[in-house]
Formats: sequence, C-alpha cells, structure tokens
Amino acid sequence: MQVGPILWRYCHILRHDGVDYGQYLDQLTYLLFLKMWDSDESATDSSWATLERAIPSEILTTYERELARLANRDDLVGAIFAGARSEFTSGDALARLIKLIDELRWNDLDRDVQADAFEYLLEQAAAEGKKGAGQYFTPRSLMRSIVACVKPGAVSTDVIIGDPAAGTGGFLITANEWATDNIPQRRALRYWGRELVQRPRRLALMNAMLHGLDGATIELGDALAAETSAVSADVILANPPFGSQGSQIPPRGDFWFRTSNKQANFIQQIALSLSEVGRAAVVVPDNCLFGDVARGLMPELVQRVDLHTVLRLPDGTFSPYTSGTRTNVLFFTNARPTTSTWIYDARTREHAGRRPLEKGELDEFVKCFGTDPLSVSHRTESDSAAGRWKRFDLSELRDCAYEIDRLPWRMATPPRHQANHLKPLLEARAEMESALRQIDALVQQLEAS
Repeated sequence: MQVGPILWRYCHILRHDGVDYGQYLDQLTYLLFLKMWDSDESATDSSWATLERAIPSEILTTYERELARLANRDDLVGAIFAGARSEFTSGDALARLIKLIDELRWNDLDRDVQADAFEYLLEQAAAEGKKGAGQYFTPRSLMRSIVACVKPGAVSTDVIIGDPAAGTGGFLITANEWATDNIPQRRALRYWGRELVQRPRRLALMNAMLHGLDGATIELGDALAAETSAVSADVILANPPFGSQGSQIPPRGDFWFRTSNKQANFIQQIALSLSEVGRAAVVVPDNCLFGDVARGLMPELVQRVDLHTVLRLPDGTFSPYTSGTRTNVLFFTNARPTTSTWIYDARTREHAGRRPLEKGELDEFVKCFGTDPLSVSHRTESDSAAGRWKRFDLSELRDCAYEIDRLPWRMATPPRHQANHLKPLLEARAEMESALRQIDALVQQLEAS
C-alpha cells in the first residue's frame, strides 16, 4: 500500500476548506504524532482518544485545547507542538482526516513505511509550494551523493554530525542511513542541527523520530547569530537557504568577511564550527563564487581550510523548487590550507534544458571523488570519461579572483547535432547570467550600506 499518496490526496480535499499545502503538512504532522503517541505505553493522557470521543460540534475546540496543552510540555512532545495551532475551519474536515488515519492503521505500519510516507509528503509539499521550498528541502539523490563522498562516521574521530541549516532534517537522516548501512562496527554518533523557522524544525523533529533518530538535537534558532558555535562538529552537511531577502550583516566579530550574503556567512560559520580535523560539504549558489563575494570570502577561506573539491551541479537540480538557481557543492576539511582544488562540472548535460536531478546522475562524480572522505585518494583527470574532472592549483584560482566561471576550461556544450542552432542562445544566456550576477552583487552592496 502506497501510504504517502493516499495521505497527499486528502490534502486536495482540504484545499476546499482553505488549508494550504504547508498548513496541511503541519496539521497532518500533529495528528500522525498524536496517533503514534497514543500507542506509547507512557502516554497516560491520550489526546487521540480525546479527539475520537469529541462530539462533532466540539471537535475543533477540543483539538485546539489539546494542541495548547501539549505545547506546554518540556520534552520532545512540547518541541513538536511549540506554536501549534489549528488551521481547520470545519470540524467535519478534521474528523475526516482523523478517520482516514485510523483507516490506514498508521500505528500498525512498519516504521520504515511511515518514514517513507512522511518523506513523500515533504517532497510533495515542496513541489507544490515551490517558492521558498529550497530553503528546507534538498533532493534526496543529491544528499545521498554528497553523503557517499563525505562518509559520516567513517573516520575514527567522527562523533558529532551537524547541520546549521537543518530544514526538515534530510542531511542528518541521510547521514545516519549511510553510517548504519556501511559502518556496522562504529561508535555511536550524535546528530545536531539548528533551524531558524518553526515549521521546518517541527517537521525535522518528526522526520528524525520516524527514522530512528530519537536522540537527535534540532534547535530552534539562528545559526549565524551566535558569536561562537554551540557545537564543534566533526562532519557538517548543509544546504543553507537561497536568496538574500531580509538578510543583514550579522554582528559577528569572528567572521573575516562582513557581508549580507547569507550563503557566504553560512560558509564562514561552518568553517569556524568544524572540529580540528572536521570536514564539510555545503550547497551554495553561484553568487558565492562571483564578484565581491568571492573576492571577500575565498582568500581567507582557502587559508583556513582545504577546499579540495567543488561540484558544479546540473542546471535544474532543485527543480521545481528553485529551478532558476545555479548551484555548487563545496567540500573542505579543516586539517590543512588549500593547495589545489578539483572541480567536477556536471552542468554540461547530454540533454539541453533544466530538469530535476535524476537518480545516478552524480555517480561518476562520486567515483571521481574517491573512497577517502578526507580527500587524500589518488585522483586523475581521466577518472571522468566525459572530461568533467580537472585539477586547478591555488594560483590558478587566485588569478581568476576565485570566479570558477572564468577558469579556462569547460563551457556548456550541447550535443553535437544541437550545437549550431543553440550556440547564439547559449551566448545570450551567458551574457544575461553575467549581467544578473552583477545586479545581484550591486543589490548586496546596497543592502549592506
């Protein structure tokens, strides 16, 4: 039985009750948790049973009262229900959803089925909401490829796995799955995250619980606000939120580059939060590798960490969530300064156009990266049959002011039969993207002034 699609179909019914996708996901999270908690022997005051007993004319009031009561608890339950409120305008709609969950026999489902269903709901909500969804949802195939390279738990000093922009907890869950499947004789790992927005944090707590990370710590707060990180992590995996709307220069004396660019600030925070031999993989948009941001951020970064690998992600990686954003993944370790950087260009797809990242599309990159998570594997440019993999000395990065697009290497090359009629379009696109980057840099300067 495909549980996720069944639950998602009911969302469309609730749309007629004025409940949008995000609100539906909130309400469903509350109710699924209440149902699970109902079967817990420690639950002496079952909210689910209280709802089932409520008469139709009082079910909305009963629901709101239970949400408020649970939000006052000082435990995981209280964290999940913090700020919770009912979005239902119809008691009939609430009663129908309660009945649907009962009919699915949610508590009788295996935990992995419950987890898969919840992930399906997260993905659907991100796809439907689209605008802003990239801030809390990262494509599963991308996370798995990144984690396969970084290998959390594979180094003897690994203890804490962190994500300062946790979203719905995808990176922490993927890290735990990889470690469980690949390192049977490993020490216990601790999972820590921080999320600024209450809704994604609530979903992350629920997601972590469904995936067996009951002990994960996911704090509510701004990772950029604290002068020093609360946690020194051995592995950090993060996809900081895209965009600069509302961004300000954080009052941080430990940041070497003062900027309102949110992603650049997260890179500084992550570099400062790594343990002595820690390592990180961070998803960033192109604006971190262009203009004043690159010139302000990168010279000090490459002295503080070894930026050993950059993955240029295919156009459309985050489609349909933020389809127009061109992105990269920066891999670095805290053990030594940078002497050279390997770049894998996955943007030159065999088929033109923007489309979501497909399963297995980054397999060649994972192979090129090598088996050592600290990037001391032997690498050669011939590891990429398509010629996407190249090493650049630090001097070459300095010569182009750390703007990867200016390196004398790959250009977006379409299939040969398309080259003639696409060439002027590609040239026009390159000019437009250059102009947009300059506009973005100007906007960031104005915001900082």
